[in-house]
Amino acid sequence: MKFNELILKRESCRNYNGESVSTDLLLKCVDAARLSPSACNSQPWKYYIVNTPENAEKVRECVQPNGANKFTDNCPAFAIVTEKEAMLKPHVAERVKNKQKWAENDIGLSVAHYCLQAADLGLGTCIIGMVEEEKIREYFGIEDKVRLVIATGYSADESPRNKIRKPIEEVCEVIE
Repeated sequence: MKFNELILKRESCRNYNGESVSTDLLLKCVDAARLSPSACNSQPWKYYIVNTPENAEKVRECVQPNGANKFTDNCPAFAIVTEKEAMLKPHVAERVKNKQKWAENDIGLSVAHYCLQAADLGLGTCIIGMVEEEKIREYFGIEDKVRLVIATGYSADESPRNKIRKPIEEVCEVIE
């Protein structure tokens, strides 16, 4: 698939058909995430794949506070993304006050790679930031900070929605 087609295909899926996803496909998504750019090659993330009905139900409980994210009811798999300590090169670390400063950017790039790979494999994804972190950590024995959860499964919709975005003139200025 051409890149332009891929970015048009990738959307936040909020209607899953419930069909299970093979662990092999989910690992291909994590492998794409693993290969994403990272400041000083720190790779300050870890992915936890949840792909059984019992554990998916636990994740749903954690991403549906106060009735939010009900679309995950039919989602069969999730990736829990955590933030690890950023290990910057010494000559960089000594110049910055907050070495975790780039971790959020690195995680964002990594998640984008995961989601684009998923779209290329015919999977739908939705990045969920509203999570009950302590419950997730308790359920799965996770020590690191939980940054987000990526719902992953097959979309029940036939084709992607039209993307409604600001015009390029609003988000870009060419400086000559």
